[in-house]
Amino acid sequence: MHQERSIPPAPQRHAGQRNESTWLLAFFTVCLCVIGGRLFWLQVVNGELNRGRSEENRLRVAPHQPRRGRILDRNGAVLAFSKLTHKLYLWPQQVDDGDWPRLRDRISTLLKIPASQLDARRDAYRPQDHRVVLAGPLQEREILVLEEQAGSLPGVEVDVDYVRSYPHGSLAAHVLGYNSPITEDEYRVLRERGYVLQDRIGRMGAEAAFEKQLRGKWGGQMLEVNAIGQVQRRLGERPSVPGTNIRLTLDLELQRAAEAALSVHSKGAVVALDPRDGAILAMASRPGFDPNFFSRSIKSQQELDTLFRNPLEPMLNRAIQAYDPGSTWKPVTAAAGMESGTFPPDTMLMTARCITYGGHCFHDNNGKGYGRIGYQDALRVSSNTFFYQIGVGSGAAALYDAATRLGFDARTGIEISLEESKGLVGNAIWAEKVRRSPWIPEDIASASIGQAVVQITPLQLARAYAAFANGGRLVQPHLIDDGMDWHRKGTTIGFRPDTIQTIREALRRVVEDGTAIGINLSSLPAVSGKTGTAEDGSGGQDHSWFASYAPSDDPEIVVVAFAQNSPGGGSLWALPMARKVMQAYFNGPGTEPVAAPHPAPGSNLASPSAPAPAAAE
Repeated sequence: MHQERSIPPAPQRHAGQRNESTWLLAFFTVCLCVIGGRLFWLQVVNGELNRGRSEENRLRVAPHQPRRGRILDRNGAVLAFSKLTHKLYLWPQQVDDGDWPRLRDRISTLLKIPASQLDARRDAYRPQDHRVVLAGPLQEREILVLEEQAGSLPGVEVDVDYVRSYPHGSLAAHVLGYNSPITEDEYRVLRERGYVLQDRIGRMGAEAAFEKQLRGKWGGQMLEVNAIGQVQRRLGERPSVPGTNIRLTLDLELQRAAEAALSVHSKGAVVALDPRDGAILAMASRPGFDPNFFSRSIKSQQELDTLFRNPLEPMLNRAIQAYDPGSTWKPVTAAAGMESGTFPPDTMLMTARCITYGGHCFHDNNGKGYGRIGYQDALRVSSNTFFYQIGVGSGAAALYDAATRLGFDARTGIEISLEESKGLVGNAIWAEKVRRSPWIPEDIASASIGQAVVQITPLQLARAYAAFANGGRLVQPHLIDDGMDWHRKGTTIGFRPDTIQTIREALRRVVEDGTAIGINLSSLPAVSGKTGTAEDGSGGQDHSWFASYAPSDDPEIVVVAFAQNSPGGGSLWALPMARKVMQAYFNGPGTEPVAAPHPAPGSNLASPSAPAPAAAE
């Protein structure tokens, strides 16, 4: 009998399947928990924040430029304003690449603009801009044509904009400055202050110094966009807030006179200020530039090079740059001598053909000396050897002390001081740390007559002469009153009354019968001043200077004229410039100066012991 053998059952797979299902269920459970937790975090914990972010992503603002504040002169004349203009804008998201060629060619035909130029402007589009300028400023005829053809020009619109305008061209350009588009690097820094990529920012001068007041606040159109940034609809408009107007202390007509006087020189500066409060009445620098150039949307590289790579440096404000002052510095040396006590006001010194310091013979300006003279005659004839003795005898420390009390070797603090040079008044510390050579007798001799180791700005010199004019107060030069009592602001220089009086009397003598006699006009009140001829420390031709104030007894105006690299002397070149400014101030614009009287030889001698007439300076 055949015995059946039992067969073992086949292996069961259900247990493995159950394990796989369990792991799969666990995986999905974990995923759901993670997703749920994330959703809870986003919608509940951070719901308010994310709803705000979603709204920000859905809404965009197409910015509208604010009207920049006007810049006015002291009498309300407009020096700079934002002119309303029209431009043609493209909304790139509404015009795809297939539709663009037809639209471009249509615009090119209507406005007579090369198609390549329109392509370039469209290609400059950035998504954050939402729209891009295709053309502008538009003429009235072009605006009418575009409005008539609006139905056939989808995706473009004519909108208003502002262009900065300077109605007097290059007049006062260095004081006013200009503005130009903000750079991306600047935007990264300034966007927290409300700047946008389409912004324009003040560059140099008042435009930069008063940027905060002038710029205003942007407005714009509120736009709804989809996930890829396409504009779906316009939701409304937020108006821009115009900037604040500012009124400068400049006098437009006096500024015209200053620039007209300076126009005969290729390089130079004129500064006129009120010695009573430091208000800048005129500030001219040559060569200049037209700030309207920077309002143009297109500028060639050649034009930019003409401004920024020109050896004449037309963008440089020479009124606040430092140069060798020559003999206009001698009143500072006189003050050092008297204030140190070494050479009191009644000092008399023997002048000579030359005086030797450190092996070098320093000559007088007439090549022979003026005999025995005091401060008044020394300034009247501008004797070098007199002031060598005063400066060397008083010492570098006394000269530096007098200079710094008069505001030299420091910026004046005028609102555009970021562009201002602090100048130089050399001393032993400077020689050791900067020049890296010992301070020697030749240095103090040169410093005594404003050469080599002394450099000052025309504005600094005007401020110092204002201190002589007003009796000893160092005023604060300023371009805007801003509600401040500038008559009270300032510091006392601390000179003794007889020091100031001696210098004031000497500066009057310089004009009465000295080197500055050429400014004596019957139509002007009494003028006091000092001429100067300075060697150019950089190796160029001599500079010409004239510093002055009037009326001598109760001064209202200080005028400093500077002709850079104009050899011949301050009386020849700088003095006539100051005379024209004085004439405009006291007699009104357009008045012609009367010919200056010239005395007969020797008629300027007040006594038998007085020196011979001064050499031209």
